[in-house]
Amino acid sequence: MPEPTPAGVSDHGGRKPKLTPVGCPKGGGQDGPRQGREARMGERQLSSLADILADARVWKLKDASAAAPARPAWSTGKSSLDARLPGGGWPTASLIEVLLDNTGLGEVQLFLPALVECQRRTGQGMIEVPWLVWIAPPYEPYAPALAQAGIELTRLLVVRPASATEALWAAEQALRSGVCAAVLLWLKGTDDRWLRRLKLAAEEGGVLGVLFRPERHRFESSPASLRVLMTQGEHEVRLDLLKVQGGRPGPVDLGGS
Repeated sequence: MPEPTPAGVSDHGGRKPKLTPVGCPKGGGQDGPRQGREARMGERQLSSLADILADARVWKLKDASAAAPARPAWSTGKSSLDARLPGGGWPTASLIEVLLDNTGLGEVQLFLPALVECQRRTGQGMIEVPWLVWIAPPYEPYAPALAQAGIELTRLLVVRPASATEALWAAEQALRSGVCAAVLLWLKGTDDRWLRRLKLAAEEGGVLGVLFRPERHRFESSPASLRVLMTQGEHEVRLDLLKVQGGRPGPVDLGGS
């Protein structure tokens, strides 16, 4: 009769092999508890990350971009200029700054096709045609020419403020109102703080906002999304794009377009 095998000794004369937990490699008995702790820590970290991402206060880029509606761009009526602007025209829900070396260079005509189009298309589905607001224009608008171009004169509001502060306040209110298609403002100068307020108001109201200022401000910083310089050339008006977010700055040839 075979003798009983001593405890801890195998039938083959060696010691019993150590039991390896399921999922751990052989010979890794010391690593098993450590790997288990690391796995549990990883699970807790993933859970914490999921909690953070689920928090409504956390801004996620993909959600913001998916939710942002496409903003229309109104054609300038000049193919060479449209080709240089993001979206193929004047951007809406933004502030456009036009710098002039003198008034009466055709700055209104430059925006006239867009004013007609944005008043017509923005008004589709609305009870009333949206407003066009001109604040402190240097000249009295010529109503017959505007009507012939397609402007709805009954929805054109001309504001004559007593001071620059009143003009800025009126522009901010009009831009933010949500009932305007475009707001044009003529000023001799203003500070960066007010420019930022006008830009935010245009973005909030989804309006085409245009600010006309003297050419001397061209070297100042500006939050405007688009900056345009109009100067009188030898034979015709010269147009330069000083700043174009998403576009290409430089001179624009308007001849024949």
